[in-house]
Amino acid sequence: MAQRYSASQIRSKMRQAQQKQRQAINKYNQDVRRYNQGVKNAVNKYNQAVRAHNARVRANRQRIKNELARLSRQSTTTTRYVVYRTSVETLHESYTSLENYADSQQLDPRYNRVLDLSERETANSIEVTNHILGDENAGDTPADELENAELLDGLRKISPDLDDRWNGAVFALNPRNPDAARHFCTSAREIITQILEIKAPDADVFAMLPTCDKTERGNPTRRSKIRYFLHRQGMTEDTLEEFVENDMENILQLFRVFNDGAHGSAGTFDFPHLNAIKRRVEDGIMFLTEIIGDA
Repeated sequence: MAQRYSASQIRSKMRQAQQKQRQAINKYNQDVRRYNQGVKNAVNKYNQAVRAHNARVRANRQRIKNELARLSRQSTTTTRYVVYRTSVETLHESYTSLENYADSQQLDPRYNRVLDLSERETANSIEVTNHILGDENAGDTPADELENAELLDGLRKISPDLDDRWNGAVFALNPRNPDAARHFCTSAREIITQILEIKAPDADVFAMLPTCDKTERGNPTRRSKIRYFLHRQGMTEDTLEEFVENDMENILQLFRVFNDGAHGSAGTFDFPHLNAIKRRVEDGIMFLTEIIGDA
């Protein structure tokens, strides 16, 4: 038998149904507002990151422009640093190729950090070259503190020994040390070598890149290890690989300048020169750890 409802019960049922409908509509509207706010926040965050990135790009590009102008005025009559200077020019060319590629391919925002650092690497490279060649006005950025918490934290994550080695390298970088630059560069080179050995074991590199280039001893080359890091990061662009390789080569050429006893110039630098060398190497190691990521 069909259930009968009184008029008041019907009105109550209608009110309940209307209330549920209002609640559903309110919930839907809340979800829409929450979603729209999330989209707005994400857009704002992205736009802030883009603005910050663009500001850094302008600053770094201006540094590069200024340092290139200074470098062009440097004497070209001496062949003392010709190999190193060539590596600087090669790095700048690969940076230009990387920027052109990034602009034309519209790489997604996760590349912004690497692109920022590539610009800084290029500017640092040209700046330290101007210092080495004797330009007292080189450098548009204030001197950094001799301790860098971000770098130290990254080195500790790789190996506590690297942290200790960096502290020792910085300790040696003192104007009163007659061989400061050479001592610093020798220690820093060992740090870079250890980073590559620890974070890119030969077996792992061969497992991911079985046909990679090898040294005469049969080990993966430095470039192969760089490719290994980039593949793990999902960054397989050849122009980026080329830049990272040239950046590491430029730093190693800087080390050779100070490890070659025939030059006899390692102890001739004052604090601004030593700080430029330190910033170049420090930022270079930070760039390498960024490329490594979580590898």
